[in-house]
Amino acid sequence: MDHKDLDVWKEAMKLTSMAYDLANKLPNEENYILKTQFLRSAISVPSNISEGAGRESDKELLRFLAIGLGSLAELETQYLIAVEQNYFQNSITFETQIVNTRKLIFGFRNYIRRKNS
Repeated sequence: MDHKDLDVWKEAMKLTSMAYDLANKLPNEENYILKTQFLRSAISVPSNISEGAGRESDKELLRFLAIGLGSLAELETQYLIAVEQNYFQNSITFETQIVNTRKLIFGFRNYIRRKNS
């Protein structure tokens, strides 16, 4: 399967793009701390979806989807830290994109599990 055809990957890519926009608002003193970690987590979500889709088995795909969910939780935590530090205001669109991406990953994971039972 081509990961670029997956809705879950497309939404994760949108989230990553939004994360870059927010990261640019972080102060320079966070360039090597929060900003780096924030972007690594964001990049990791679609990267793990694509890596899993490129593997040979659904078992491996499920493992990479789980890693992507972990990265998504990290990203959300880092976002909340930045909001708490007043680096930027709450972004309802970013928060909604996190929720939508999480739902799609869970849905894709559940589809793969059902397909194999």
